[in-house]
Amino acid sequence: MHVLGRDDDGACAAADGDADRASDATASLPTVRLGSFLARDGSAGAPVGVDADRPHAGVVFGKRGTGKSYTLGVIAEGLAVAPGVSPVVVDPMGVFGGLRDAGGRVVDPAIRPTAIPAAAWPDLLGLDPTGGPGGVVWRTVAEATGDGGVAGGADAVSIADLHGRVDEADAPADARRAAANHLRLAASWGVFDADAPPVASLATDGAPTVLDLAGVPEAAAAAVVRAVARGLYDARIDGDCDRLPWLLVDEAHAFFGGVADPALRTLLTRGRAPGVSVVCATQRPGALPSVAVSQSDLLVCHRLTAERDVARLAEADATYLAGDLASRLPTGTGEALVVDDATETAHTVRVRERRTPHGGGSPRASNLRSVDADDDAPSFGDLGAARPDPAESEVPR
Repeated sequence: MHVLGRDDDGACAAADGDADRASDATASLPTVRLGSFLARDGSAGAPVGVDADRPHAGVVFGKRGTGKSYTLGVIAEGLAVAPGVSPVVVDPMGVFGGLRDAGGRVVDPAIRPTAIPAAAWPDLLGLDPTGGPGGVVWRTVAEATGDGGVAGGADAVSIADLHGRVDEADAPADARRAAANHLRLAASWGVFDADAPPVASLATDGAPTVLDLAGVPEAAAAAVVRAVARGLYDARIDGDCDRLPWLLVDEAHAFFGGVADPALRTLLTRGRAPGVSVVCATQRPGALPSVAVSQSDLLVCHRLTAERDVARLAEADATYLAGDLASRLPTGTGEALVVDDATETAHTVRVRERRTPHGGGSPRASNLRSVDADDDAPSFGDLGAARPDPAESEVPR
C-alpha cells in the first residue's frame, strides 16, 4: 500500500540492505485506507492509505456532489480502527450519523462559557468590543473568569452568572440592558453549560465523536468549533489527552473569518508539535484563508469548476510538481487528485466505498413513493380553475 503523508520510515534500513526490516517498520504503523490509484483506463490500481501515525494538516476540496463529505467519512472510519488516535467530526449538516456503525457516538455539543476568551465574546454576540454593550460583556466575562471566588472555580461560570454580573456592572442602564439581552440570546442557543465535560473527554477512547451542529445557529456552531479546536490543543499541551486527536471539519469555510478562526489557525500552524491533526473539508476552497492550503501537507481535491476555487488550488502548486494542478483534476464522482508533501508527489485516486451509511447523498424524487393522483393530486382542470386572471395578476403601474 502506498501511504500518503508518510516518508518511508524504513528508508534507512532499506539503504543498509535490510528491506525486510524496512517493510516491517512501515506495515505496522497506524494507517487509514483511503482507496486505490486510478489508472488511465479507469481501472483500480494499488491500494492507497493515509498516514495516521503522525499529526497532519489536510484539506479536502470538491464542489457539491463530488464526494467531499463522503471522503471525510472514509477518513473518520479509518481513524476509528487505527490505534492511538481519536477522530472528532464537526458535522454542520447532520450527515455523519452513520459513524455510529463504527462504534461512534453522535453528541449534542455543550461547552463551558469560559471556553470562549473574554475578548471573543463581543464578536460572538455581534457587538462592538470598544464600548457600550460589547465592552460590558467583555469586562464581565474577564472578571468572572478571573474570579477565584466563583463556586466550583472560574471554569464553572454559567451564562446565568454572567447575566447577574452584568446587572451589577458599573455601566449605563441601556448598555447593561443590551448586554443582558445578548447573553439571553447566547443562553437560548443551548450550547453553553457550566458543567459540560472537558473537551479532552471527546478523544479518550478512539471511537469517533460526531458533534451534531445541524440546526445550531451559526454563531453557536462557531463557538463550539473554537472551544473544541482549542480544547484539544490545550489538552495535548497539558498532558490531559493520551491519544492523538484528529479534528475533521466539514463545511470548514463557515468557520474561518469568525470566532472559530484563531483556534483553527492554531491547529494548522502549530498543531503538529502537540500532536493534533486537522482536516478541513469544503465545497468553497476560495473562502478558506491561504494558510489552510499553505500549511496542509495533504490535499485531496475532487472536481472544482469555479474560477475562485481553482485559483485557491493553484496556491498548492509546489515546485516539485510538473504542470498545474487544475489541469489534472478528475471529473468523476469519488475520484480525487491527491497532493502528498511527504513524498512530493501527486496522484489520482478513487476513494473506497464507505463501510458505514453516508447521510450526505442528494435525495431523488424518483426514490419517493408515488402519490395517488386521484386522491391527492389536483387535476389539470383544478389547476386551471385556480389560476388567477392574467389581468388581475399584473403589477399596478
